[in-house]
Amino acid sequence: MNFSHDSKLTSIAEKLDVGERLSLNDGLALYRTNDLAALAKLADTVRRERHGAATYFNVNRHFNPTNVCYVDCKFCNFFAKPRDAHAYTHSIVEGLAIATKAVNEGATELHIVAGLNTKLPFSYWTDLLSTIKTHHAHLHLKAFTMVELDHFARFYKMTDEAVIESLKAAGMDSCPGGGAEIFAEETRDKLCTHKCDAARWLNLAGKAHNAGLKTNATMLYGHIETIEDRVDHLIRLREQQDESGGFQCFIPLAFYPPGSQLEHLSPPSAIDSLKTIAVARLMLDNFAHIKAYWVMLGKSIAQVALHYGANDLDGTITEGGELSEAYSVEAGEVKMNKSEIVTLIEDAGFEAVERDTLYHPIKRNVGVRATIENLLAAV
Repeated sequence: MNFSHDSKLTSIAEKLDVGERLSLNDGLALYRTNDLAALAKLADTVRRERHGAATYFNVNRHFNPTNVCYVDCKFCNFFAKPRDAHAYTHSIVEGLAIATKAVNEGATELHIVAGLNTKLPFSYWTDLLSTIKTHHAHLHLKAFTMVELDHFARFYKMTDEAVIESLKAAGMDSCPGGGAEIFAEETRDKLCTHKCDAARWLNLAGKAHNAGLKTNATMLYGHIETIEDRVDHLIRLREQQDESGGFQCFIPLAFYPPGSQLEHLSPPSAIDSLKTIAVARLMLDNFAHIKAYWVMLGKSIAQVALHYGANDLDGTITEGGELSEAYSVEAGEVKMNKSEIVTLIEDAGFEAVERDTLYHPIKRNVGVRATIENLLAAV
């Protein structure tokens, strides 16, 4: 049997076999193919060469200290103006209480992302980090996107290096990958006029990497962008990774229209999401990890995405932060316990591996299926 009825996929497979880097046109061909089985096979093969059946997750909690933000991104349903009834800012004491609850529930990571609030002094952010670290020294604080770092530098009139070093000293251990949205300038301007541009986002990521911090990277897809915009985005991330080498994981974020200024649009289809996972795995040859973010994909599509190149499902999210809840396609709480996420991974045919933020295995979860098999073997 032929590998694929799509001759372009066959050519791309030949490139991958010899380790040749894929081009913009290759990325477009991957998106345009109708041979989903062959696309999945390509991405799954690369995934298994790097990770075997291992699929990572962690026990984490998302915390959004404030939703007050002066940037009115058209895709966002989270931000609030200072006088809005739903505007909030958590106190340091409240932040510590949230962190303590997360630790008590087994979290190894607190994921901190907030609005760009001009009413807060820089000391609010450093005090928040240092207070949590004083009480929970081993809790990994993954805090502040490149957009937030840009805001801190501009609003508080600090150098980028001073911002990064001050936050590191206070307890910031790594950075999440949000705020990348889509890098194509014309499209980005329509989506988020007042947010830092692509060059600035990438430059700050490089500075964070040079300071010894690992970061993630994202792409928001399924809104007004083109597939050319998407592949361009991946190539720019790949080039930055060649230069600074600090990206750990790429997370495609499926656009969630309800409540946003673009709520008249339809969300991306399951096929589009699975293609995006696969294209990311094949284009981002220098990224170790591709995440199927179950909060935005939904659990079922995230499970299938493990066969399209993803090797990470994010975390159990012991409680979803306000931002996670705003963008979730799952009904009810944004929450899974460890048993549920292990079952989700095992039912897809993979091995669940609990990790810390830096992808060090905490322990290999044997899981229900493996336990039964071991007991039967013993008999």
